[in-house]
Amino acid sequence: MKVLILSLSPVFIILTYVWFRDKYEKEPVSLLVKSLVAGGLMVIPVMVVETLLTALKPAVGELSGAGYTAFVVAGFTEELFKFLALYILVWKNPNFNEKFDGIVYAVFVSLGFAAVENVMYVASGGVGVALTRALTAVPAHALFGITMGYYLGIAHMVPHKRHIFLRKAFIIPFLLHGAYDFILLSQVPLLLTLFIPFMLGLYFSGFKRMKIISDASIFKKDVTHGEL
Repeated sequence: MKVLILSLSPVFIILTYVWFRDKYEKEPVSLLVKSLVAGGLMVIPVMVVETLLTALKPAVGELSGAGYTAFVVAGFTEELFKFLALYILVWKNPNFNEKFDGIVYAVFVSLGFAAVENVMYVASGGVGVALTRALTAVPAHALFGITMGYYLGIAHMVPHKRHIFLRKAFIIPFLLHGAYDFILLSQVPLLLTLFIPFMLGLYFSGFKRMKIISDASIFKKDVTHGEL
């Protein structure tokens, strides 16, 4: 029980915050739960694919190997399956009718995945791991979700630029996720000093994207110009 509480508390704190930020038309609880569960279930195929890609890891130097693991094994695989779950679940759902909805559903999918992943890490690592991940990995998954949902929401509501923003909805979270893991896996002191600024940048851009979409919903703005 202690492991579950430590693992899931940061997840539900962030979910509650994002749910309250959806000011105009709350999403159906049933669909939010499905999004959360879908994200959690994505851990299974992700683990299978990551195991396969790890076995196919080329014989390269330590830094290149860290890049392969960060971008190909982790970043690409995890963000791809989260994107697929999100797209299949909500893209054609009539409740997806505001740009901000993309953020809400993407965060629920991302944190469903993070919840299961966090339970596994905390079960083996203990309280120290729980506290560290509560400030880093769990918010990072949420922020990758905000980025994915930001571009997915624009793609859904701006048909004439749909293909551009759909690509961004996957590619940008994938690159951010890969960079996050690469900084940590590289074990290069210079890169590690960039971790806190990188996290602060993720927080800043995440909150800014939520504000842009929220303001656009109020004033019915088109946010396809000058997007982050």
